[in-house]
Amino acid sequence: MSALQPTIVATSIGFQPDGPDLSNFRPGPAYSLAARLARAGQHPRLCIIATAVGDNPAALASMHNAFSKLDMVVSHLRLFPMPNVDDIEGHLAKQDVIWVSGGNTANLLALWRVHGLDRVLRAAWEAGTVLMGVSAGSLCWHVGGTTDSFGLPLHPMTDALGFLPYSNSPHHDAEPERRPLIHKLIGDGTLPAGYATDNGAGLVYHGTDLYEAVTETPGALAYEIQREGDGARETPLPTRIL
Repeated sequence: MSALQPTIVATSIGFQPDGPDLSNFRPGPAYSLAARLARAGQHPRLCIIATAVGDNPAALASMHNAFSKLDMVVSHLRLFPMPNVDDIEGHLAKQDVIWVSGGNTANLLALWRVHGLDRVLRAAWEAGTVLMGVSAGSLCWHVGGTTDSFGLPLHPMTDALGFLPYSNSPHHDAEPERRPLIHKLIGDGTLPAGYATDNGAGLVYHGTDLYEAVTETPGALAYEIQREGDGARETPLPTRIL
């Protein structure tokens, strides 16, 4: 089956440690939420896209291991050194959830556009595959936001995919530059009004409308940020604990 409407789950939610091995993780409830939104069956089909970490083999192995603990049928789309599937569009069209890892957003966007993945992902989203991601995998769906793709200090990003007509600030509580920079960029009109997430929180969009904010971490919130004069006003959103 597929989602009842185009759905994006944009988060600052990573994996949870699963024992002492630092490469062993378990996905929390946000990932099962995405599968439910996709109305997936007993073994949801999930494709990992880890372009933002250069398709690092060790990272991909760790991601596969994590998602296998949710009884998911897990695949990945690799673009380095060349695509690992012959029919990218066909492969992604078969997925219930497409999950995008964190990493370098600027590199991700550049490579996706070269391979036409921006068009393919939009088609999958419109057809009912749930798009999900963390950090870079959250920012990419929006108009733009703040990024460390070029190193520190953080830089503005204004040319993300724009499936969602808002700005986005992941790691809003965890990196001291995030909050003041996104406020400045919205206040001076560089970016449109948008939404931010503390580490552990996420945003669920139905179509291009925010449906709800969720969190795996008690106390972690999502926020709406609106332009107000030459500045910005930030309002905490009701954030449901999963």
